[in-house]
Amino acid sequence: MKSILLSFAIISSLFSVGSSREVRIFKGTSRYNSDVICSVRDSKVYKNFSTYSSDIICTVRGEKIYKGSGSYSSDVLYTVRDGKVFKGNSNYNSDILMTIRDGKIFKGTSNYNSDIIANVRDGKVFSGTSNYNSDILFSYDGNLTLIEFVAIWHSTMLL
Repeated sequence: MKSILLSFAIISSLFSVGSSREVRIFKGTSRYNSDVICSVRDSKVYKNFSTYSSDIICTVRGEKIYKGSGSYSSDVLYTVRDGKVFKGNSNYNSDILMTIRDGKIFKGTSNYNSDIIANVRDGKVFSGTSNYNSDILFSYDGNLTLIEFVAIWHSTMLL
């Protein structure tokens, strides 16, 4: 129980507890508007700077991430609970796609360094265990909740 609370405290320190207003996600270390991949506004992830409903990639509601602006159970892409990202509406351990713990994104339920997909530090997401600027997958300019971060992760993998 103590390790769960510690992990949640570390996750909470990396990601905001409250929802963010607008956060831009950039390619690599860029801060140019031309390098914006997507943005988060009002719990929705949009392509680039768009505000058109047709450009909504996904929507965050509670602990669920929905495809586009969907709200049906069939539209659920992921459920995020206790740092674990489940496929769709599932809450089965066999459906855990990744676990976010201690600023690291692990494959499935693993906690091995060899299974680190990415690590997050200071608004930058690095590939694997790297801390080199050349290995930054994307960066963001504001505070994200954990579930918003997962929605961004999903969106950047699509674009």
